[in-house]
Amino acid sequence: MTDTANLSVERADLLATLDKHRSFLRYTVRGLSDEQAAQRPTASELCLGGLIKHVTRAEEQWARFAEGGAEAMFTEDDGDWAGGFRMEPGDTLAGLLAEYEKVAGRTDELARTLDLDAAHPLPEAPWFEPGASWSVRRALLHIIAETAQHAGHADILREAIDGQKTMG
Repeated sequence: MTDTANLSVERADLLATLDKHRSFLRYTVRGLSDEQAAQRPTASELCLGGLIKHVTRAEEQWARFAEGGAEAMFTEDDGDWAGGFRMEPGDTLAGLLAEYEKVAGRTDELARTLDLDAAHPLPEAPWFEPGASWSVRRALLHIIAETAQHAGHADILREAIDGQKTMG
């Protein structure tokens, strides 16, 4: 659980909400083997390990954006978009979760310290309005939305694997 003592109500709310959705995602994969985490049990190409990998990468990119703008957002390691949704040879669920925790800790620190009103122009992409900027707050809200959306996907995949549900 993220420590929210001595933070503004807004920062505490952002961190608590992000922590809740991260917890749902982590809970969904508890007790799985690497083989189960790599299964694609639906018509989708998604697997649980791949969702952890994707959410980690997306959170890391948006945290870099919040800190340094669009030019800081992408690295050479971000090139294989489709591979970011798969467990590749050598990937383990434990390793993916450890990387997720590391990235989450960094994001939490930025959420505690960055000016939430600071804004950066978005990268040029067909899905962003040309010339638009996002504040640090908006980037954090996007990380929360991304995490929550994929936690829902993960719940469906887990139920298809062994009937386990995150909620209900």
